[in-house]
Amino acid sequence: MPQSPSTPIEFQDEREAGRLLAVEDGEAVGYIAYFVLDRPPHALVAVHTVVEPGHEGRGIAGGLVRTFYGLAEAEGVPVVPLCPYAASWAAKHPDEAPDAPADVVAAAKAQLAAGSDLP
Repeated sequence: MPQSPSTPIEFQDEREAGRLLAVEDGEAVGYIAYFVLDRPPHALVAVHTVVEPGHEGRGIAGGLVRTFYGLAEAEGVPVVPLCPYAASWAAKHPDEAPDAPADVVAAAKAQLAAGSDLP
């Protein structure tokens, strides 16, 4: 059955799996793969944003990144957007996407390179 374009997208944080899901009618239509920095300030580090085929062009990726920044804000931690899409979105929305401190970005890149705690 085709999905209605007006069906609301719900966002679900699956922290243990390292994913923030975009869900429509019970089906995952996109996600951000991420990890939590293993030392304070425990930043949320976005590494990949995916929108499933057939769901592109509906603002799902932007909604995922906006929600991801909202989660970080609620937790009082920065976001490190290592994912090119998330970084591009952040550059276009500086009022919603504050820059992470340089040392936090460096720590996130080092943890990503080491491959620890990645989904």
